[in-house]
Amino acid sequence: MKGALKPIAKFLYEVGMLNRTPRSGFHFLGSGEQSVAEHSLRTTYFAYVLGMLDGTVNVGHMMKMALFHDFGEARVSDLNHVHQKYASRRQLEAVKEVAETLPFGADIVAACTEQEDKKTKEAILVKDADTLEWIISLKEQVDVGNDRALTWIEYARKKLRTDLGKQVAEEIMKTDSNEWWGGQTGGEAWEQK
Repeated sequence: MKGALKPIAKFLYEVGMLNRTPRSGFHFLGSGEQSVAEHSLRTTYFAYVLGMLDGTVNVGHMMKMALFHDFGEARVSDLNHVHQKYASRRQLEAVKEVAETLPFGADIVAACTEQEDKKTKEAILVKDADTLEWIISLKEQVDVGNDRALTWIEYARKKLRTDLGKQVAEEIMKTDSNEWWGGQTGGEAWEQK
């Protein structure tokens, strides 16, 4: 078993590379920053929320697709829309190469392939989760003064495919990013205990 764990250790180191891989769209936006790992984690939360609100899908499966949806970026980096116009993405190819070394690799490839194909209800919701994560990250930039992000949000909102995704986006746009802790109103978080 000892030698069989070497590919697992290497896989877990590779996952760590996502912590150090920046989401390149922020460079074009001019403010904000985020790693691919941060994006993937919040996308997984969005997938959970959309799945639970939908109530008819396999939420755990959606979370797996969301968790791995950008895993290949550990090798190919994050290519934003401008980069994708000139460079080949080949993310699924990178995932398949890693998966060949893992006893559970076929499971990862299946999840990534389903998510890329966007044919199942779960995969469509996961794509909306991915887009919603981008929208909320952009809205956070709007809330700290980057009005450029508004144009990007409108573009991203057009990519949403489900009514549920569109409804969540609408609520995100109406909600200040400080509101959750009372930052706009000075709510309870400001009171000394």
